[in-house]
This record gives sequence, C-alpha cells and structure tokens, in this order.
Amino acid sequence: MEIKIAAAKIKKYAVSKSGDTLEVIERPNGGLSVVLADGQTSGRGAKAVSMMVVRKVISLLAEGVRDGAAARAASDYLYTEKMGKVSSTLNIASIDLRTKTVVLTRNNPAPTYICHGDRLDILKSDSSPIGIARDIRPAISEIAIKPGLTIVIYTDGLTHAGKRRGEGMDIQTAIQAMLEEQSPDPQAIADALLAHAVRLDEGRPADDISVVVLRVTSDEGDGVRRMGVSLPIGEIQ
Repeated sequence: MEIKIAAAKIKKYAVSKSGDTLEVIERPNGGLSVVLADGQTSGRGAKAVSMMVVRKVISLLAEGVRDGAAARAASDYLYTEKMGKVSSTLNIASIDLRTKTVVLTRNNPAPTYICHGDRLDILKSDSSPIGIARDIRPAISEIAIKPGLTIVIYTDGLTHAGKRRGEGMDIQTAIQAMLEEQSPDPQAIADALLAHAVRLDEGRPADDISVVVLRVTSDEGDGVRRMGVSLPIGEIQ
C-alpha cells in the first residue's frame, strides 16, 4: 500500500498573507503528521496565530507527545499568550505505522469527510476552536489504513465559499462526484475542491481556503518517499 497526501490553499482576496498554516512532519516512531491551523480573522495577525499554533504542535509531536495532548497543550499556550481573546482551528492527521491507522485530531467546527470505497462518512461531532478557554479537548478518531480510504480536511473558507452570493458550496456532493472516478488522484481532488470554491466566490476568495486530501492506494511503490511543493511568488521586483 501507499499513502498519498495532497494540499491546495489560497489566501483571501486582497489580503497579503493567508491566515492558514500547513506543515507535514515525520513522526519520531515512523509515519507522518499533517498539521493545519486557521487563525482567527485573516491577514498578518491570523498568520502569526496559526504559525504559533502549528509550531507548538509540531515541536511536541517531534518529542513523541500524543496528538490529543499536543492539541490541548497548543490550546492552553494560545490561551495564555493571547489571554483568551484569539482563537484558531486545528486539525492533525497522523499516519501511525505502528498501529496501521490514521489518527484524526480535530478542533474545528468544519467536518472531516472519510470515504471507504463507496461509503462516505462525515466526522461532524461538536469541536471547538482552540485558545478560547483552558483545557479544550479535541475530537479524536482512529481509522484503519486500507486501500481506497480517502480523507478530506479543510478550513472554513471552503464552507463559506459562495455564501455572499447566496450560493453556498455543497461540499459533500462535490467530494462524492470526484470519488466516483476510478482511482482519483488526491491532488486532483484538492485542486478541484479549491477551484470550485474560488469559482463560487467569482475569483475573489472571501476567506483563506486550505484543503488537504489523504488517500490510501494499493500501489506497491518503490520504497521512495516523495514530496512536491508548488509556491506561487508573483513577480520579483
């Protein structure tokens, strides 16, 4: 089997920086963790908050701290630093090679979509953003790694797409349509969801949007780990 991780993100229209921060790190006992945070509001202030949260989480994960404990510690840290006046959503998706599971840790009102073959499940239990109080606990799910498993995680910019025009995005239907294709590529799924949201916002995203897709394939692979990143930088003066 092989696990592929893809992401696509864009900043809010006419804002200099995205308030979303995404990192992928290797776990000390094998596997990988994807950490995604969305700081309150947008722009530089939100970026500073999301970077603070992600850096705290990945430093704890690198020390072998469990995901749920790392999320709670990051929440308490943000609460202390910002005196409870600033919040952030947080998602951690960890591939645990020891247990052969994907562990999903969620402090995000936006749901997570899980596809097992033809079945699409939605993780939408109550989940509060971090930083607004002490001892905020995440919602945690553990899912066996099997071929065909697909997980879609996103920030609330995807949820809000099109709402200012009265035409909200039907995320579930969009995901189901893409998963009907045979062996859909995770990058294609992430790109298509992001492109759909941007179209609904008429090319001017009303919020920062980030989409992360994890997919398990039956491919044997060649034993090589690969990562690709595309970073638009605009015109260099």
